Amino acid sequence: MKAGAVVEEGFIYEEEIQLTVFKTSLFFTGDGFTVYDPKGTLVFRVDSYEPDARDKGELILMDASGRCLLTVRRKRPSLHQRWEGFLGEGIDGKKPIFSVKRSSIIGRSGVTVEMYSNPGEDYQIEGSFSHRCCTIFNATKESVAEIRRKVDASTHVMLGKDVFTLCLKPGFDGAFAMGLVLVLDQISDDYEDDGLQVDPAANDLSL
Repeated sequence: MKAGAVVEEGFIYEEEIQLTVFKTSLFFTGDGFTVYDPKGTLVFRVDSYEPDARDKGELILMDASGRCLLTVRRKRPSLHQRWEGFLGEGIDGKKPIFSVKRSSIIGRSGVTVEMYSNPGEDYQIEGSFSHRCCTIFNATKESVAEIRRKVDASTHVMLGKDVFTLCLKPGFDGAFAMGLVLVLDQISDDYEDDGLQVDPAANDLSL
């Protein structure tokens, strides 16, 4: 498998790329996502139209053809609201390949990603996902992906929060990054329910 592959090496890009993510909850029942490359080609989709999908705490990332790439599931019970990622569809008989949990350092909050297959290659996510302004860092504090507000290229107007950019650095697995976006979306919703954000102190990140 290609270096850097977590979910699938076919979604590792040799050059930096900006994917456009649409959160489709405004248009359909339940939460969903569609993700497009710069040419407007569909790359990923997430459909969760069943009314109890969120109650199950499970989301499935698919490619453009509907093939299941990754399942993220909330671990229950979990003191720190831990989510786990599994290759393919479903979790029966499978071991998770990574886990995501909220972390708290004095004066600063964030999200920690623990890699089960590569101990020591963990990731830290800093910023405010609810404001679409956060960065994924690897173990050496290098930025490997960023989430930004989307600006319309023709009008230079910033679009709403249901359309945003996922910027991938060369060599970082795009399917893995999108799986993290799914978890951030869930964690962010819970934080907002509590009147909090993933990291309210990090809006000064230069993206």
